[in-house]
This record gives sequence, structure tokens and C-alpha cells, in this order.
Amino acid sequence: MSGHDVVFGFGAHSGTHEAPELLRMAQQADRDGLDIFSLSDHPYIGGRLDAYAALGFILGRTQRIAGFANVTNLPTRPAPMLARTVTSLSALSDGRVVLGMGAGGLWDRISDMGVPRLSPGDAVDAFEEAIVLVRKLSGGGPPVTFQGRHYQVNRIEPAPVAAPPVWTGSNGPRSLAATGRVADGWLPGHAADWRSERYRTSRPIIDEAAAAVGRDPREIRTVYNFPGRITDRPLAATRDQDGRWIGGSVDQWVEELTEAVLEHDASGFILFAPDHGASELVTLGRWAAEIVPAVREAVAGKKNG
Repeated sequence: MSGHDVVFGFGAHSGTHEAPELLRMAQQADRDGLDIFSLSDHPYIGGRLDAYAALGFILGRTQRIAGFANVTNLPTRPAPMLARTVTSLSALSDGRVVLGMGAGGLWDRISDMGVPRLSPGDAVDAFEEAIVLVRKLSGGGPPVTFQGRHYQVNRIEPAPVAAPPVWTGSNGPRSLAATGRVADGWLPGHAADWRSERYRTSRPIIDEAAAAVGRDPREIRTVYNFPGRITDRPLAATRDQDGRWIGGSVDQWVEELTEAVLEHDASGFILFAPDHGASELVTLGRWAAEIVPAVREAVAGKKNG
């Protein structure tokens, strides 16, 4: 993935018994020119593949597509080791990885794994420290000593590989502000999109925090987890009574996403099935072959027009 081009991807199931299907979908998406695939990271569910083991395997069997955990279950993956994991994946895949980061959501299950429970405030502090530390342990340079409240490392040599871009799944005000200070992208939670109240009240917090530390808020991309059906015929209404996108024909998708990029600064879309599950092969094929190229063409035409 290069620069700030709009990225298009899909969210995949990661059940252990679905491994062959997962690989088939990723390889099809790679051939069809999609930019990225994502896997959820719930290590307390026994029937799921480990997200990072699966990422490494799939990246090794594809050529161009990038991958990421949407989002990394940080409390179960300490930052110094996470830095080693993502820089190694980047080196092995020629940079085809994004670091999706979350402060931790399902704390009852996380603590069931033997991880000490953090208060919401401490979890956000640890999340921001982790992003800073992953960057410090990337890109070469002298040994790193870091003494934070949650992470301490002493004279640890950084990997010679640059850290991947960091996209967060921030929801609360403190977490959103941390995204503005230290992250490269934001994945609005609960499948919120650019027409939602969640987006309208959240994005300004990111922008203000970025500006307060001298960053250009436009450098922090917004990438949407975007569920919806692709229908053969146009739908009379493409959004439900709560204003949520439900899908529509190819032309309706193209119109909606083109407007999102040009009018609302959307910079990425990760397609999920309407039940927030994985896209199946036929839908994924239509997304990659019919919708994505048309949106890319429309956006390029408007920007160059």
C-alpha cells in the first residue's frame, strides 16, 4: 500500500476449521487487486486461529495484499514482543502489514487468560505507551531504554525494520485523543460510518489532539469496517431507519463510497458481511471486480478533473 491512496479490503473469519477457505479468499483478493485483509484477534476463543500466526501464513502465500489484526488484543500481546512480531512480518512480507491496535475490550475474557485487569483509564495509558514503544523498537538506532507506567525495557536493540502504520479501534474520548497524538489511522467502532453520530462526535477529538502536538490531522486516515449486501437490483433505501448502510446494487455502492471519499475524507473500506462476519467468495469477487475499480476510477476522475 502506498501513500494515502484509498484502501479497499475485506474482513475474514478465522475459525480453525475455516483455514482453507480463509487462504482461498485472501489469494483471490490478492489476485483481484484488493489492498488489505483483516482478522479479528480473540485469543480466549479456542476455536479461532491465532491472528498473528494466521497473518504470517497468509502473507507468505500471497504477493501484494497487506494484512492486519482488526484490532490487536494488546493486553495479551505485550508491546515489546508485539514490536518484534510486526517488524518481523514487515521484513518477511516486504512491508505488507498494518498494526491494528486496541486498548482491550472484553476484559472479563482477557483477565480469564491470566492478564491483570486494567481500569479503563490505565488501559488507554498502556495503549498509548505501547504504540510509542513499538515505534521506538523499530527502525534501527541505539539500544532503547523506556520507563513508562506500564512498560519498561532496558537497553533493548531496535529492529532495523520500520514500524508499520498504526490504525486504532479507539472509541472513548481518551483513546481517541491518544489516536490523534500517536497513530496513523482510525477504525471507527461498531461499524460506524461517516454519516453516524459516533463519527461526527469522535473525529474532532482526534483532530484536536493531533493539532495540539503539532501534527496535521489530515495525516490520520479514517478506515471504515463497512458491512452491507451487494444486490442485483437497486434497493429503494440503502440505509435503515437508524441511518446505517445496509447495501444496494453495484451502482449504489459506487455512488456511496465515491461520495464518502470526496465529501467526507474517507480513506479506506474493509468489507464485512452484513452480520459482521466474513465476506463469502462470490460477494468478495463482486466487491473486488465491480465496485472497487469503479470507485477508484470515479475518485481519480474527480480529483484530476
